[in-house]
Parts: sequence; structure tokens; C-alpha cells
Amino acid sequence: MTKEESPPIPSWGVPMNERLPVPVRITAVTAETPSVRTFTFDRDFSFIPGQFVMVWIPGVDEVPMALSSASSITVQRVGEATSALFSLQEGDVIGIRGPFGNGFPEAHRVLAIAGGVGAAPLLPVIRSGGVKKCLLGARSAEELLFPRILESFTQLAVSTDDGTCGHRGFVVDLLISEDLSQYDSIFCCGPERMMKAVLDLLVREGCPERGYFSLHRYMKCGIGVCGSCAIDPEGLRVCRDGPVFRGDILQRSEFGDYSRDASGRRRPV
Repeated sequence: MTKEESPPIPSWGVPMNERLPVPVRITAVTAETPSVRTFTFDRDFSFIPGQFVMVWIPGVDEVPMALSSASSITVQRVGEATSALFSLQEGDVIGIRGPFGNGFPEAHRVLAIAGGVGAAPLLPVIRSGGVKKCLLGARSAEELLFPRILESFTQLAVSTDDGTCGHRGFVVDLLISEDLSQYDSIFCCGPERMMKAVLDLLVREGCPERGYFSLHRYMKCGIGVCGSCAIDPEGLRVCRDGPVFRGDILQRSEFGDYSRDASGRRRPV
């Protein structure tokens, strides 16, 4: 067989170069709160609000993060990888893989519920104009994320744990007084205990299927191969079947009870 007649090299799916990090240069670092920063980079990514990217910090780690815009991630410093990211400045380079997963569905008359840095993946949805009202919660007034931006696109109600702004208490307290019949869908992102409280309320109201929740789990590959982000009992992969799940699906899962660490061991939420 001549060189010209050689059979084509077999393919096993997506070329690996499409799953390698794309280098992007940081063009701006914005301090949003004492513990949260937005990193803007020199490339736009086409995405559905709620999708995530794998962010590679060279020499440190690769971690999943939601896009807060086509060219930014908004990050809370919570561990080694995010602390390393916080040490970067304008001009530094990181790697981006993705976007991956399922985002929030197209909907009108949405009630958005955001706790802490959970406002980041909801921000593009709110900017699109489909959110009728947003309930925003944080530990204190200085930790409220994007309040001025949010109130320019939708009706905003605020709660803080310490009462320094808005309602004193939890964001789910604000939900109790809402007439859910006004909304077609409820989009939620934040600490899992908060989201579980929201889901429990929707279950009591008989409408868990109207809720959509952005779930965070430990991930390695981000493309559905390794199984590290699978949730019990059905084995749904957060990276491929989520990260946004409908409430009635999460109702019969581990959601709100436990997650797993890098070794696969259960840890309470």
C-alpha cells in the first residue's frame, strides 16, 4: 500500500486539542467584595448562562468555575487554587477549557435566588432581561455581590445574616413571602444548604419541577469521563447532566445531604 493509499487514522471522538486549555490573558482584576474578585480576560466564550469552564492555574490546579460573562469569571477565595488565582494580576495567563454542561433554560417571569458568590452564574441570566425579581443574600452588606448591577436589570430584594442591609436573616426568608404563581421558573445558585431550603419550600408548595439549581461538586475531567462528580443514587454527572438540575430530579438525590471529596469519601454538606 502506497503512502497515498494509507487508511485514515481512526478517530475516537473529539480531537484532544479541543479539550486542552485555551490560554487567555487577564486584562482586569476587579475586587467585588472582600473575598470575591472578577477576572476579565482577552477572549469571549460562547456559552449558556449557568455553564462552567475548567480554569487552569499553571503549576497549581484546574478547577471548575461558572462564567459571569462571556469574558470573565467571578471567584471567591476558598482554597489553594483560588488563593493562587487571587495572586495573579493584569497581564498574567491562565487556561480555560469549555464551556461545559447544561445551563439555565430559556424562561420568562423568572425568580432568581442568589446566595454569596452564587450571584455570578445568575448575572448573565439577569442581564438578559428574563428575570422578574432577584432575591440576593450574603453574610453582610459588604459581601453582597453585584447589588447595583442587579437592581438596574430587575427588582431586587436583599437579606444579610447580620442585618447590615435589607432583611436580617436568610435569603430563603424572603422567598416565604413571595407569591410563586407570579413566576414560571425559579433559578437558584448559592451554598447548598441554602438551595436545599429553597427546594424544600418548593416541594411543600407542590412545584419542585419549576426550580432549577446550579450544583457544585468536585471535578477532575469536566467532560463526563472520570465520574468523580457523579451524584447518588442515579449516577448523574454534574459536569454533563448538570451543573443546572431541575428540582424534582435533585429531590431524589444526595442534594443537601452530602458530597464527596477528591478521594470519593462522603462529607456532609
